[in-house]
Amino acid sequence: MKVYRRAVVNMHSLWLAGIALTLLGGCALGPDFTTPEAPELKDWTSTDPVINRNDIGARNWWTTFHDPVLNDLIEKAYQQNPSLQIAGLRILESRAQLGIAKGNIYPQQQQAGGSATRNRISENAQGFIPGIGMSSAFSNYQIGFDVAWELDFWGRFRRDIESSGARFNASIADYDAALVILTADVARVYVDIRTMEARLKLARENIKLQKESLRIAQVRFDNGATTELDVQQARTNLAETNALVPMLYKQLRQSINALSLLLGESPGNLDLPTSNGVPEVPVQVIAGVPADLLRRRPDVRRAEFQAASQSAQIGVAEADMYPHFSLLGSIGLQSSTGTLVAGNPFNATGSSLAYSVGPSFSWKILNYGRIKNNIRVQDARYQQALMHYRDTVLHAYREVEDGIIAFSQTQKEATFRKKGALAARRSAELANVQYREGSVDFQRVVSSEREMVAQQDKWTRTQGEVALHLISIYKALGGGWALREGKPVISQENRADMAARTDWGEMLDHATTGNQKP
Repeated sequence: MKVYRRAVVNMHSLWLAGIALTLLGGCALGPDFTTPEAPELKDWTSTDPVINRNDIGARNWWTTFHDPVLNDLIEKAYQQNPSLQIAGLRILESRAQLGIAKGNIYPQQQQAGGSATRNRISENAQGFIPGIGMSSAFSNYQIGFDVAWELDFWGRFRRDIESSGARFNASIADYDAALVILTADVARVYVDIRTMEARLKLARENIKLQKESLRIAQVRFDNGATTELDVQQARTNLAETNALVPMLYKQLRQSINALSLLLGESPGNLDLPTSNGVPEVPVQVIAGVPADLLRRRPDVRRAEFQAASQSAQIGVAEADMYPHFSLLGSIGLQSSTGTLVAGNPFNATGSSLAYSVGPSFSWKILNYGRIKNNIRVQDARYQQALMHYRDTVLHAYREVEDGIIAFSQTQKEATFRKKGALAARRSAELANVQYREGSVDFQRVVSSEREMVAQQDKWTRTQGEVALHLISIYKALGGGWALREGKPVISQENRADMAARTDWGEMLDHATTGNQKP
């Protein structure tokens, strides 16, 4: 037993020495990542007073529409959208991959095993000498434990953990980006639906007016006060307006189906309550200043984490330039008996003990060309990641600027569209009165009614566009991802399915809080 204890002590001493070498070894190879310098934009170019620079934006920006139906739809989409659930599951995947990377710090190979065999050798075999106590039949027993531990002397594993941690953070940013897109898409489709409903309502109201005009033209024709031309013009006008209804209804149903998909529901299951028309937009957009944008945009954060992950891969590649040091250990019990007997085959534990332990190293001295080129590959990818970060920031600036100019100018357009629609309606009313009095021909009525339909439809569409441009601004600002704070990133149903299949430990519990940490 003393031999066995001495062997265990020797292995423990080597493992402790390995830990010390790992912790006290050279610094990790490769560059230490620092946040890239982003292109600077001091202020938005628009001087329009509708832009509020004194705040950093509404966290739940959709509430500025004061539409409880929209609020409920976004919350429902957050709970049920399949694409968002996939993004949440990828967080769990990257968290598990980070755990794998952390495990490489410890012994990479551990194996316990044993065997029991019954053997017989030929008495005619070379070396077999009968009559001296040698038995032709015997049993072999073996049980032991093997360990192989490559020390992280050059920081290869530490850089891999750093890279995996950055990828984990990038997966959270991916989830946040998916949530920004989802909230914007739900609001956009909802505005489309309400706009289509308003256009349909106007079309049906105009159909009623044009039916009345047709009736008047028919009465005048029957009384000989006018020709058939007036009747046919009235019918043409009515048919053209009637044709708007199926076109608008088709677009309405398609938008409702799109909203159902965003909510994770089958088409036809969504029943929206009636509304008062296109949602009204607030007076001002809370845009803050460009410096706030880099903190709010998930895709900017994701690009930064991707660059950090790739930066660490340079160190991983550089570690292959140097020798790899490992500790190898094996300890076990071995015994052979001449006859197979019941009980403990290791009758003398001390004498049955077998072990081996010691350091080793390997060095890819003939692969320097491939190793150097792999380092160059990783460095080129890192530089690409830096350029991607810069490009992402520039696109973010542009999207906000485009949204601001579109919102402010479309608001002005809507003001003129409203005036035009009101004037066109009044013109149609006057034309009908004058036609009944016989002071104008029916062509004037046809023209004024057509113009009224066109102007009212344009005004309604422009109202919807104002709301859509406001949504695009908040999407460009990265608004909406804060909805997940303190809430699950995967649904209870998915969590239950995964827990039933696999031991996830505490990972699923962490995933239900929304507070993900590397």
